[in-house]
Amino acid sequence: MVKLVLLLAILAGVYFWWRRRGHRLVPMAPAEARALLGVNEQAGLPEIREAHRRLIARVHPDAGGSAELATRVNAARDALVRELQRR
Repeated sequence: MVKLVLLLAILAGVYFWWRRRGHRLVPMAPAEARALLGVNEQAGLPEIREAHRRLIARVHPDAGGSAELATRVNAARDALVRELQRR
């Protein structure tokens, strides 16, 4: 019985890994991220976070939005935070 459970866990892990393989995100350009979040070039971390919160509240799948759009909004936030950290 333990071997069966272990085998099923391994198969589930392989299945989920295989499905996510094709869904890797392409890094978003900072200009595109700013346009999506509606912030300017001088926006700091608090402004980026506030814009992200405001937008994700409208496009989140739990609020009637789509998973793809929520993923893009999260990618935009991540791109701008990475850009701030590089400065």
